[in-house]
Amino acid sequence: MVNMRAVLVKQPGDAHQLYIGETPKPSPKDSQILVKVKCFCLNRMDINQRQGTYPPPPGASEIIGVEASGIVEEVGSQVTKFKPGDAVFGLMGGGGYAEYAVMEEALAIIKPDSLSFEQAAAIPETWFTAYQALFFVAGLKEGEDILIHAGASGVGIAAIQLAKVAGARHIYVTAGSDDKTAFCEKLGATRGINYKSSNWAEEIAKETNNRGVDVIIDFIGKDYFDYNIGTLAVDGRMVLLAFLSGAVLEKVNIVPLLKKRLRIEGSALRSRSLEYQSRLRDAVWKNVVCDHLGKGDGKYKLFIDKEYDWKNIVDAHLCMESNQTMGKIVCKVTE
Repeated sequence: MVNMRAVLVKQPGDAHQLYIGETPKPSPKDSQILVKVKCFCLNRMDINQRQGTYPPPPGASEIIGVEASGIVEEVGSQVTKFKPGDAVFGLMGGGGYAEYAVMEEALAIIKPDSLSFEQAAAIPETWFTAYQALFFVAGLKEGEDILIHAGASGVGIAAIQLAKVAGARHIYVTAGSDDKTAFCEKLGATRGINYKSSNWAEEIAKETNNRGVDVIIDFIGKDYFDYNIGTLAVDGRMVLLAFLSGAVLEKVNIVPLLKKRLRIEGSALRSRSLEYQSRLRDAVWKNVVCDHLGKGDGKYKLFIDKEYDWKNIVDAHLCMESNQTMGKIVCKVTE
């Protein structure tokens, strides 16, 4: 058995439980490619998995990490789109924090020469999730108004840009500092609201003359739920992507759901079928990577806040938990 190095977890807990150790090198199945990883990125779910509250889906690697970039080392017997030596990036159910990782051919993308490995690794989870929330789930249409919570997060940054290009009329965002709200406005948001110094629901009610917004993308959950319901316009849609403030609501008034014909839908990407993820991959490849990022036309921008050597994975996780970043955290896999 051939071993490789990977970021492992001593036991469920804080960031100091992470270390680089030896583990068996994976082999690609018939429909998979084996990638020698150059870079991987951090995501909120990685913290939950490290803490033991978010296990990988059945059949996926127990190693943390769902997005990476690198060089194809080996291909499965049924793979036709990739060959050894290709520079790629993509999504996986797990295994990204390692020297080698396997990806389904259907979820991998050839890296354009115009993108670095660091930039490419920062695309899959963030842009797939944002694209899915806006278009596959919420069905955002041209001329509609949208509210994006956690606007300076990786998904928020992608969602602002996607909404702008899609022709959203007004793009409102919440964030936890004036620097972050200013960053979001520079990126294309109509109005950024610092939730620590303003009541965002009251501010949006003023901005919209009490009409509300057509779409809300929410990561917060419990603490924002009632405010979100009050902020949605008639026939509004809310997509729940996380519940950072908690998941249990003690009292819920469902009258507004009926009166305003609201639709509330939870969405997750990691647990979706390969067929669904493949359709999403194709949409992001065509409409984001091929048409814009790969051409460098400036319509979409990638934001990397911090870069770490993977030997400093503890510091990288602590950085993410500090909630100070605006953009992605990238780790480089070094010898």
